[in-house]
Amino acid sequence: MKKIAIHGSDFEIGQQLGEFGREAWHQKLTLTALWQTVTAMKDADQTVAMRALVQAHYPLIWQELEGLAAGLQAPIEEVFAWNCRGDLVRSTSDGCTTVAGQRADGVLTIAHNEDGFPQLRDDCAIVSIRPDSGMAFTSFAYPGSICGHTVAVNEKGVVNTVNNIRALYRPEGVPRQILARAALNATTLDEAIAILTTSPRAGSFHHTLGQMGDSRLFSVEATGSGCSVTPLTAVFAHANHLIHPQLDGVEQVITASSGSRQQRLIEWLEVQTQLDGDAAKAILSDQHDAVLPIYRLSPNDPDEENTLATAVFTLHAKQVDWQIFTLNRDESEFKGTIS
Repeated sequence: MKKIAIHGSDFEIGQQLGEFGREAWHQKLTLTALWQTVTAMKDADQTVAMRALVQAHYPLIWQELEGLAAGLQAPIEEVFAWNCRGDLVRSTSDGCTTVAGQRADGVLTIAHNEDGFPQLRDDCAIVSIRPDSGMAFTSFAYPGSICGHTVAVNEKGVVNTVNNIRALYRPEGVPRQILARAALNATTLDEAIAILTTSPRAGSFHHTLGQMGDSRLFSVEATGSGCSVTPLTAVFAHANHLIHPQLDGVEQVITASSGSRQQRLIEWLEVQTQLDGDAAKAILSDQHDAVLPIYRLSPNDPDEENTLATAVFTLHAKQVDWQIFTLNRDESEFKGTIS
């Protein structure tokens, strides 16, 4: 995994992200069935409508997307469609597992397995971005995608980890990755939640949110049918399908892996009254189920997903410490502090 630093205008940020992901885009992503399905919809009415919404309501993010296309040396229509993949098709190869809670001393922990295409293991990056306008942030980044829909922390100490939701109803609205990127500019938890629950929205995501200096943690399930915002009062775990009772009526695809991971987390929660970074990393490294584990490394994973990175955020009163673990589960590959 790479670590890169980017700064500049919105277009320049996108362009540099594109340059980092160009080789993987052309040599790997374009060969996937998902890419071919999604980009075939680049001129569909739904895609054109989403493009108009982004240009009207998030012009700076649109500039970032234009820069991304320039850096990738790819048509903006295809790049935009790819960044709307979860809005255009009901199931994508993005999984993810998140746990959150607090220690006895009140310090908060949010930890997350980022699950994606295994062939991209060496093509992802931890990027630190400082735009000319908007908040600086550090995020996991996939080639060909803007940031915000994985794991990130911004300069105000707002932490956001994101799980894919495979909802069947995806109405005309703002794409989910655009809203996730917009939330990186939030100065507070409440502002981030307001952005993520904006209507109209198209695709669905789950967000676990916290902020340094704020004692609250939130689980947000945001769908085109409605949103559920739940304050977390105990240790919490989520394996990329809707679990809030308020959204029971929302139709979704729950893959075998997602169901297995959530069941294992339910068993773990029965004995987990507090959470620190070590306990979080332990459960996110769990392979109790040999076929459908939480920590995913199988070349035959049924969802075409492997765990590419594990992020552990520790939220204090005046700082956020973050660590990124990859195949070495004992020593972090990258770490840093936001204060």
